[in-house]
Amino acid sequence: MPKYFNTTGPCFPRLHYMLPPKDRLIGASLDRYIRDELYWVLHAPRQTGKTTFLQSWMHEINAGTEAVACYVSLERCQEITERDQAMPLMVDAVQKSAKALDLPVPEYPQEASPGSYLSVILSRWAEQTAPKKLVVLFDEVDVVSGPALVSFLRQLRDGFSGRGVGIFPVSVALVGMRDLRDYLVTSKGGQALNPGSPFNIKHDSATLTNFTQADIAALTSQHTQATGQEFTPDALERIWACSSGQPWLVNALCEQIVYRIIPAAQTAVQPEHVDQARERLVASRATHIDSLGERLKEERVRRVIQPMIIGHADPTLGRSDRDVEFCLDLGLIAWEGSLVIANAIYREVIARYLSQNYQDNIPVPEFSWQRPDGTLDMDALMDEFQRFWAWNSEIWEEKADYTEAFPHLLLMAFLQRIINGGGMVDREYAAGRGRMDLLIRFAGGRNLIEIKLVHPRMGREATRAQGLVQVERYADQTAPHTCHLVIFDRRPDQRSIPWEERLSREDCTTASGRSVEVIWC
Repeated sequence: MPKYFNTTGPCFPRLHYMLPPKDRLIGASLDRYIRDELYWVLHAPRQTGKTTFLQSWMHEINAGTEAVACYVSLERCQEITERDQAMPLMVDAVQKSAKALDLPVPEYPQEASPGSYLSVILSRWAEQTAPKKLVVLFDEVDVVSGPALVSFLRQLRDGFSGRGVGIFPVSVALVGMRDLRDYLVTSKGGQALNPGSPFNIKHDSATLTNFTQADIAALTSQHTQATGQEFTPDALERIWACSSGQPWLVNALCEQIVYRIIPAAQTAVQPEHVDQARERLVASRATHIDSLGERLKEERVRRVIQPMIIGHADPTLGRSDRDVEFCLDLGLIAWEGSLVIANAIYREVIARYLSQNYQDNIPVPEFSWQRPDGTLDMDALMDEFQRFWAWNSEIWEEKADYTEAFPHLLLMAFLQRIINGGGMVDREYAAGRGRMDLLIRFAGGRNLIEIKLVHPRMGREATRAQGLVQVERYADQTAPHTCHLVIFDRRPDQRSIPWEERLSREDCTTASGRSVEVIWC
């Protein structure tokens, strides 16, 4: 059977191009967990290969003679916080998982109270699998919360002290998006935990890394071997640049390319095919993409993402901050010496998602925004944006959720409305950069736009001077045909000045002689 790039659920060797997920484990000691009878945690963002690893490791264990392993998903307990409602569902999950794998099925603990359902059924299960050790791999633990989670963990802790063959599972894995401590803080309403309560028996907190560039080459080579269709080195480099190795994104890009964009196997994959796939993914609002977009509505996510959009360095947002930890666990951001959006596709998703409503309400352009050769008329675009900003910004800002980033989002919406479907925008933004950089690629032209806010302590002249230096650095990397520095002065005293005085343009030159048009808004 021909294999394919998988974007839905766990991978199976007979169906999918795949790499051994075990090779991407960080902080795990698989050889010890069964031998030394240890409990451990595996946490990683959605769709990075956790379930694929668990099922692969389960089959590996069951092929041996030492232990019996079973994968149990707790997904059915989602949004159920009450213990007495959740425990029967957990018991049912254990029974159905055992039956599906043709393992001994433990009896329902009808005589027990809900607070001991799990411990009773796991004890019975261990008796049935003896003389082999019992290993239980609980997936989707992060959907359990509140009293249900506390009860679940306490029953595991109580059984841990007496674990052994025929008594209780010798090894348990708790797997989800976040580390165990994060669940417990959430279940306690954000209060700090007592170090001994309710689960102090985990040996490791392991995680899964993204693909490396070598992994991407190895994965795509499986397709090449099967079909003869090659990925050029530049295409592989572009896949890495777009995805930073996020496993679902890598597979989704490849799936779009080889089945939708160039299904003919004799056609080699080029960088422009990757760009087309990226645009399709962002526009498709696939579940993976859409779920990240929905997260942007949460206050704890807004608190982290908004400073990154405007390039502000917030000293309260470090890796130990609970909201930052949450965004890191989501896979939405990464730490690369500073906080950055995890990959180029997520940068695009965030910008599009937060500016989509603005874009939908911008009228179809009636002005001439293209030159005779088909490239963008940036002078006309900037003139029209200044008029649009003066007419709409104050009213629209009143309804904005990301108020500090409102100027950036509205300008991006305006530009996207113009070039939608006919070009691409590359976006660079991160905490502490002091600006957002845009590179518009349209009809063979490359137009650089840098967006800055006037800092109250710097003033206009210093902001412009800093911006020109930053434009030059970005231009050296991107070789644009035009450069524009758009500066928004949002200081309270400036808002009282008439619009005809607030809006202006000036031609400037960088230290190396590069022409930059400064647009004041």
